[in-house]
Amino acid sequence: MKLQPKADQSGLARNVYDDEPTPQLLEFMTQGWGRREIDSTPIDGGPRFRARRVALSRRFPSDVLVIPTNAERVRSNDTHFRFRPGTEFYYLTGCTVPRCLLVMTPRDGGHDETLYFEGSFGRETAQFFTDRMKGELWVGPRLNIEEAAQRYGIPTRHAADAPASIASLVERFGTTRVLRGFDPAVDALARESAGDRELATFLSEMRLIKDDYEIAQLRAAIASTKRGFDDVMHALGSAKSERYVEGVFNLRARLEGNDVGYGTIAASGRHACVLHWKDNDGALHGDDLLLLDAGVETHSLYTADVTRTVPVGGRFSPEQRNIYELVLAAQDAALRACVPGSDFLAPNEAAMNVVARGLERLGILPMAADEALRSENKFYRRYSLHNVSHMLGLDVHDCAKARQEAYKYGRLQPGMVLTIEPGIYLQPDDLTVPEPYRGIGVRIEDDVLVTKDGCDVLTAAFPRATADVERWLSRP
Repeated sequence: MKLQPKADQSGLARNVYDDEPTPQLLEFMTQGWGRREIDSTPIDGGPRFRARRVALSRRFPSDVLVIPTNAERVRSNDTHFRFRPGTEFYYLTGCTVPRCLLVMTPRDGGHDETLYFEGSFGRETAQFFTDRMKGELWVGPRLNIEEAAQRYGIPTRHAADAPASIASLVERFGTTRVLRGFDPAVDALARESAGDRELATFLSEMRLIKDDYEIAQLRAAIASTKRGFDDVMHALGSAKSERYVEGVFNLRARLEGNDVGYGTIAASGRHACVLHWKDNDGALHGDDLLLLDAGVETHSLYTADVTRTVPVGGRFSPEQRNIYELVLAAQDAALRACVPGSDFLAPNEAAMNVVARGLERLGILPMAADEALRSENKFYRRYSLHNVSHMLGLDVHDCAKARQEAYKYGRLQPGMVLTIEPGIYLQPDDLTVPEPYRGIGVRIEDDVLVTKDGCDVLTAAFPRATADVERWLSRP
């Protein structure tokens, strides 16, 4: 593979073993190029991104607003992870290019907008063939400043102009709100304040209600995710390891989407008792369960988030079936509670009531369910560690900076998309659990749209009932 860059003293992304271009090579390389092919047509949904910026402007009419995206993250030394833009920046601009910055400057009746953009190097410079991070012959064609303005529908300047421009705006207006945590250099340009947190909160709460386009994108992500799960079920008979399962699913994510929406969890046997098992380095055994928690992220960056727990050998054991059907009953109760006007926590309360009483019935809960359910106790959490819902959208755990009163302690509203995912995790070393049940972990997770009348289970095509899951595994 081609190694990625380190920056030399000239600021170019270079490696110590790179040659310096000779004057003769520079002259030869900067001549004789035709028109490059690059898509500068306006992005789909430009008016939608513009409407979001208008809503942001109305919320903070007198303030300078600074919303950066992130740079590539180092994976190891001079190699980088695949780039994924900052959620809020993308939500407002549709731009997927690293190291960019949206600045909104107040004026009468709204804000002026500027997209600071790292455009392409001209072919008259050495950078386009010597810079390993940004040179076109290394990483592909890049929009120039004029093309970026055309594509994203925002007046555009070179990113190098941003520090001086923001410093001038801070001096002129004083009140500057910065979305922090994406670019340390941008963070340093204005003093941190409570206003920054208000900006982050508002941008999260804007996303609590999904519009028709967002719901369509989530449906598309879910459809691709279903095909990925089908791929796994088809391959499970010959699969020998969790890593194989991960690879099969992730192939579908890259074929049909941008990537996986989060690290795929392929947890077999006792690994299923680790909520966010990511090592995926275990073997598959026919008498184990496989907990697969995975989602495809679309090219528009919306992600599904689905979990199914299936018997590797094709049939549930009696103990596995007991736990699975208890989780399924808890999920059914949660789905019935997922209606507009209900508390966000209502599905969780309904599910945990079923879980506690079922664990008591199976002889697993070492006290009465009523005692375990008391708010000062919540003893059932030893076996079911997490609440059953989170918001879903551009982030798998979407709207994470919203106020608790708008999210956790708020009410469900039409247009919200959330997960319903009860789970029971009976740790292999938990002496309160009868031995035949130890090491069983089950989670069932569906993605749900709150409607004006109730809820629409967007993932209804995924088998849930035990008989349906076993048939899913037996299909050729």
